[in-house]
Amino acid sequence: MAFADIPLVDMLKTRMRWLEARQKVLAENVANAETPGYRERDLKPLGFGDLVAGGVSTGAVTAMRTSPMHISTGQGDEQSFGAAREKTFETTPDGNSVVLEDEMTKVAETQQDYQVASLLYTKSLGLLKMAVKGG
Repeated sequence: MAFADIPLVDMLKTRMRWLEARQKVLAENVANAETPGYRERDLKPLGFGDLVAGGVSTGAVTAMRTSPMHISTGQGDEQSFGAAREKTFETTPDGNSVVLEDEMTKVAETQQDYQVASLLYTKSLGLLKMAVKGG
């Protein structure tokens, strides 16, 4: 059995990929905070069933610029995790719906979750090394 085939390790890798993709989407939101008509985006939450299945299979989602003034979005993991526009109640007169305070809170939350997942991944590696060495 390969190390990557262990379910816990696979779930941690999927979680870390999701958090990485979410951080990229949140960074795009912050970068477009002053772009007229830009609507914030976020990823579909990753549930336990998605972790067991190895990610969210939503089919191909392509990024689209709705205005030439928007910063270009790259093709990445956020498409495989289902990035979508958020429905917000706060919109500026120019149509922008990004609230920087909310985005920064989400960024900090995502960073903390990534640190926890990477710590668990490291500890899992340590336990497996200990088991292989026999002590």
